[in-house]
Parts: sequence; structure tokens; C-alpha cells
Amino acid sequence: MGISIEGGCLCGACRYSSDAEPINIRACHCRRCQKATGAPFYARVMVPLDSVAMSGPIGWFDADTGVRRGFCTGCGTSLFSERQSANTVGLTLGSLDDPDRFAPSEHIWISCKQAWLVIDDGRPQYPEGPPA
Repeated sequence: MGISIEGGCLCGACRYSSDAEPINIRACHCRRCQKATGAPFYARVMVPLDSVAMSGPIGWFDADTGVRRGFCTGCGTSLFSERQSANTVGLTLGSLDDPDRFAPSEHIWISCKQAWLVIDDGRPQYPEGPPA
């Protein structure tokens, strides 16, 4: 049995929970994630998709990359990045009830990071995806 991870949207209409141990915790700086979240990078906790219970008015945007992005249709909060083919879902750190419990272990796609952003947290940084 894993740990309890819970979160939801700004207006409170959408909720999610998982009892799975995180697969990984990353900050992605690619342009797709920047656009999808409206933020300089996308920090998320990845867990198995089949471990997550979701409720509320969740809308989905199907990207042509095989990633589906979930958001609250009421307030627009970005909640998920789902890859069904891998049975994984990324839970946005900002939507967690207790975001301080998790910190990214690495930064990926820093070749696309915002020029003003200085990353000096000592965590590994990869120009594109993490090494296989």
C-alpha cells in the first residue's frame, strides 16, 4: 500500500486521490507544458493511472502526442497529464492539498526553459527528456 495523495481544483468542484507511491516527480520546462499550464514549467507527481479516483466536472484536452490533459470545467484549474498507453497520470503539484510533501527530483527539457529562470536547486537538469 502506498501513501495518500489528494488534491483538487480552485473552486473545489473537482477532487482526486491516489494511494500509490509516486513513479517519479519532475519539473518539465518544455513549451507544450508551458502552454498547457500557463506557467513557466509543469511540476507534477506521476502515479499509475489506475490508482487515481477522480470526481467532478473534469474536462479533457487530447493532445496529438498521446497525452491527455485534465482540467476543471468550472474554474479551469490544470489537474492532470494522462498517458493511457503507459497507465500513468501526472498530478499537478499546485493542485495537491499538501504540495510541500513532494519536490521534483529533476528538471527536464531545460533547453526550452524561460531565459529569466535560474535553476540552482542542485537537482539534475536534462536538455530534453531524462536518460532512459
